[in-house]
Amino acid sequence: MSDFPFLSVLTVAPLVGALVVAFLPRQRPQLAKVVALGWSLAVLVLSVFMWVAFEVGGDRLQFHESYPWIPRWGVNFTFAADGIALVMLMLIALLVPLVILASWHDAESSKRSVPVYFALLLVLECTMIGVFAAADVFLFYVFFEVMLVPMYFLIGSYGGHQRQYAAVKFFLYSLVGGLFMLAAVIGLWVVGGKTFDWVALTDANIATDTARWLFLGFFVAFAIKAPFFPFHTWLPDAGGAAPAGAAALLVGVLDKVGTFGILRYCLPLFPEASRWFAPWALALAVIGIIYAALLAVGQHDLKRLVSYTSIAHFGFIGVGIFAFTTQAGTGSVFYMLNHGLATGLLFLVVGMLVARRNSALIRDFGGAGKLVPLLAGVLFFAGLASLALPGTAPFISEFLVLIGTFTVNKPVAIIATVGIILAAAYVLWMIQRTTQGTLNPALAESPAMRKDLSLREKVVVAPLIALLLVLGFYPKPVTDVINPAVQATMQDVGATDPAPTDVQEASR
Repeated sequence: MSDFPFLSVLTVAPLVGALVVAFLPRQRPQLAKVVALGWSLAVLVLSVFMWVAFEVGGDRLQFHESYPWIPRWGVNFTFAADGIALVMLMLIALLVPLVILASWHDAESSKRSVPVYFALLLVLECTMIGVFAAADVFLFYVFFEVMLVPMYFLIGSYGGHQRQYAAVKFFLYSLVGGLFMLAAVIGLWVVGGKTFDWVALTDANIATDTARWLFLGFFVAFAIKAPFFPFHTWLPDAGGAAPAGAAALLVGVLDKVGTFGILRYCLPLFPEASRWFAPWALALAVIGIIYAALLAVGQHDLKRLVSYTSIAHFGFIGVGIFAFTTQAGTGSVFYMLNHGLATGLLFLVVGMLVARRNSALIRDFGGAGKLVPLLAGVLFFAGLASLALPGTAPFISEFLVLIGTFTVNKPVAIIATVGIILAAAYVLWMIQRTTQGTLNPALAESPAMRKDLSLREKVVVAPLIALLLVLGFYPKPVTDVINPAVQATMQDVGATDPAPTDVQEASR
């Protein structure tokens, strides 16, 4: 079964589906929705087969495929996945059909082409799968850049207030980051033996100063994409303006390209530079945790608030990566998955509230739980999962990050822990101002606000709630897949976990 070309088929299939959906008659929007949903479900089924075929404890990179593209430059369509990439591919395959189902009426409300909207979602799925599946640096760069296009049109054409400003800002920030990466990619080809093959480049002997400059080029691009402080300002605008479904993919998957890129490219290709820049990266991460959490507390727009929570969460992921322990690294990758599930759910539920009220301003709600108790309950659960309540999956990942970091860097772990307290503040205050307290009279006068979760919306939220609970109590099936890839990455960097005696000394 592992001989099947999973990664190339998974990459191409959504693109073919997008072409089919785009050319469907605009007068038949329902058909476009059904075809897009069916196509995304087929991708999900194939991804499940790939998950089953993955051999835990086998080769680091599996499902390897390589096809010639530009032989003169040594560029190939090379695909391969380790445990980190596999987890992210499964997240994409799960979220896209749920987003399509949640966005059933989004394009119609914007009065633009329904087939084009769902075709753009499938194109986005194609580029997201490609960027995580690529094992050729140039191919990765191509997917990294092309991924901007469908999201730009989703925000700019189908978004809300200030959508064009947000789309342009998102595009420019990402494009600037891409230019830094392009320079680093060219430099890497020159000094790395004129190849873009990831495996060959990991064995390249690159001079220390050169490696540091190349690391910086990649890191800036990934820090913008993640986003890390101070490269974060595009996310609240893009997340606030994007349709709820597109925003869920933006914060649930696209942002993970940045942290995945650091794990896949920065650390293995430039190990000495990674250790040299680690203190600076940790400083940016902890600043981002506190800074974004404080800004989230003061937000008046629901979608911007959720966007700021994502910036704080990415600070935890950054801390886990640059702590250089297997425990923190596993927690960081697991956090990437759990953040996609929890924040994706939170954005989708917020979108459901906003669609009913036709406003994202917190002051326009108040006491909504009295009218839509199920929806309010799901929002409450999503908020608790986002702040890493014990019993939910984000708690496991956050705990692993903090414990793994504490053994090697107590000050960073302690400062990061303050972010947990602030997370409770901004999440619980958001819930109190929207669904609890005295009922806003304007809500009672709105017929839409009296409609609780529909069957379609229940189908959207149920899988995410179930996964957050199951992985919160039994994360082993996922962590077993992640651990070998994280251990291999730590070995690339030359990092070793502290001995048990060192851990005991650190805890005193």
